[in-house]
This record gives sequence, structure tokens and C-alpha cells, in this order.
Amino acid sequence: MLTHLDNQGRANMVDVTTKAITERAATACALVHMQPQTLDMIQQGGHPKGDVFAVARIAGIQAAKRTHELIPLCHPLMLTSVKVHLEPRPPQHVYITATCKLAGQTGVEMEALTAVSVAALTLYDMCKAVDKDMQIEQVHLLDKQGGKSGHYVRAEGKTAPGGQP
Repeated sequence: MLTHLDNQGRANMVDVTTKAITERAATACALVHMQPQTLDMIQQGGHPKGDVFAVARIAGIQAAKRTHELIPLCHPLMLTSVKVHLEPRPPQHVYITATCKLAGQTGVEMEALTAVSVAALTLYDMCKAVDKDMQIEQVHLLDKQGGKSGHYVRAEGKTAPGGQP
């Protein structure tokens, strides 16, 4: 059984030494709610700080690669792919997804969740001067593949506004 507790009940990193190396992937999402004029400004390229989506995408990718430095007891992983996508959903939402992949002994759920969280926080940081009421909502895992526990897909009806996960 995998646990973060040792025989004495102390927190420690899970030993994955004997686990098989398998292809693993995870996709997470987040929703950023903002004023319609803030989304218009971003989409029209009128933000004084430049391409907000490009900066948020890079921040999400960097965060995924450094998850082990941010979340205690996470394994440092050699990710083979990190994709962060920001989709405007007018009039006032940005839907963010991140998919992380690797061939390894442990999953990449935390990396995908960290990527969408940091991308959302970067959007907030870049736009807070014009919209302090932004909200980051619905950060969750959508899909996980590989490993001993198999394939997980979030149940229907548990998606962000506007439809698909």
C-alpha cells in the first residue's frame, strides 16, 4: 500500500522503487472569472504588459516542471510533455487546461494541477491592476491515465461553465 506515512506514522516520500515504469498522463483544469472588459482587453492584445495568455502558458509549464519544489513529498519527475491551453469563454471566463505526460513510476496529477493553478494565478497577477474582483474557480483533475490504478475520467456533469471539461 502506498502512503506518505512510515512505520512510526511520520510523513515521508512514497518509495516507488519497485513500481513499473509506465506511460502516464494527467489533465487538470481551472476557470478564471473576470469582468467582460478585462477579457476583451486580453483578447484584443491591449494589455500594457503584453501577451497575457503567452506569459500564463509559460508560467504553467514552468510550474509543472518544478512541482516537487512546491508540494512537499512530491517526486521530482522528468516530464516528457507539458501542454497548457488557455481558452477564452466570453463574456467573462478563461478556461485553462494542462496535460502532463511521462514514462515513469509515479503519476503526474500534481504537476497538471500545479500548472493550471499557476497559469490562473499568473492571469490574476497580470490583470489585477484593472480587475481585482477576478476569481479562480473549479481547479480539478479531469483525466488520469497509466499506473496501477488505471484510467480515471471525471464524472459527467462536473465540468466548467460552457460545457466540456
